Amino acid sequence: MLTRVMRRISAVICLLLIATALPASAAPNYVYPITGCKSTYSRAHHDYPATDILAKKGCRFLAPTSGVIDEVSDVDNYSWKNNSAAIRGGLSISMIGDDGVRYYGSHFSKIYSKVVPGYRVEAGEVIARVGASGDAAGTSPHVHFGISWPTRAGIWWVRRGEIYPWKYLDAWKAGKDLNPAKEVFAKEKKVGTVPKHVGY
Repeated sequence: MLTRVMRRISAVICLLLIATALPASAAPNYVYPITGCKSTYSRAHHDYPATDILAKKGCRFLAPTSGVIDEVSDVDNYSWKNNSAAIRGGLSISMIGDDGVRYYGSHFSKIYSKVVPGYRVEAGEVIARVGASGDAAGTSPHVHFGISWPTRAGIWWVRRGEIYPWKYLDAWKAGKDLNPAKEVFAKEKKVGTVPKHVGY
């Protein structure tokens, strides 16, 4: 009887040792923002750092990390007659990640009604659909994806992108948690929180 009890205790101790030796499988902090569809993007963008992620219209766009929705444009007011740079993104979303970084997506065909300023999102949550709104009308559907630091509302030339996202997209697509905060805040320190508008 004592031997049987000792064997059970030994088995439990072995299981505990194995469990503590295995790495924890936490949810990823970052996810590639397009799911369920083939998508492509380049390492370049015209005039300023950003990336256009090309995918079919209606493909699901995910929150790239957990955080809080910052600004939402759920009405496309852009027209070729009203070529204001502030509204060229058409349907757009910006969010502040838990890492302190702002993530921006635009040209959506749909933004879910739950997505309003102050709404808490989790990494991988579906928040919009790929489209061609704003000045993307008539072009291949895509998401303009920008990474920057937070500013007050309306500073669109920072919001649209301050560092090139491609290496982070590469990492997230491969399942790696590459955090852009260091690069983002180094750039902010260099140019200031509200730098002069440059580019298109």
